[in-house]
Amino acid sequence: MTLYDDAVRVLKEYDRHGDADGDQAALRELYLEHLAAHPDGMGKPCTAGHLTGSALVIDPARGRVLLTLHRKLGLWLQMGGHCEPGDETMADVALREAREESGIASGLTLLPGGPVRLDRHPIPAPCNWHLDVQYAALAPAEAVAEISDESLDLRWFAYDEVAAVADTSVVRLLEDTLARL
Repeated sequence: MTLYDDAVRVLKEYDRHGDADGDQAALRELYLEHLAAHPDGMGKPCTAGHLTGSALVIDPARGRVLLTLHRKLGLWLQMGGHCEPGDETMADVALREAREESGIASGLTLLPGGPVRLDRHPIPAPCNWHLDVQYAALAPAEAVAEISDESLDLRWFAYDEVAAVADTSVVRLLEDTLARL
């Protein structure tokens, strides 16, 4: 199975209970239509947009979330990025990005149940859109974060501090993650 095949499978299986306004169902269909129209839609060269994978790193024992201050965007975000050769699944993309950007080399595990949310956001040319498949990663109690070259800063925030520093997409991802715990 290719990464493309896995993405299609993950999206077909994605069922967001409690999707009151239907935005997640609509995004799911948009992602599937994008992949059907763009067999190259998994990678950066697809200028119509491409899938990305991300993971919100949480420490439930301490009630906190690890966010990165993105070097290019200047926003506090979850860990995430582009699909790369060697990634076999969307879960692999999210977990690899979480490890790379958090500096937590071992012990991160994805929250069971597949993606937590989908988020589509515009990006600068030459590409137009990131179609992000968002997971949550549980950090081990002894986790020590270490800033990467992709970040300006890396910091743990209490759950109730996230809305003051992050955008709506991160707040929704946290809310949906906590609802799954």
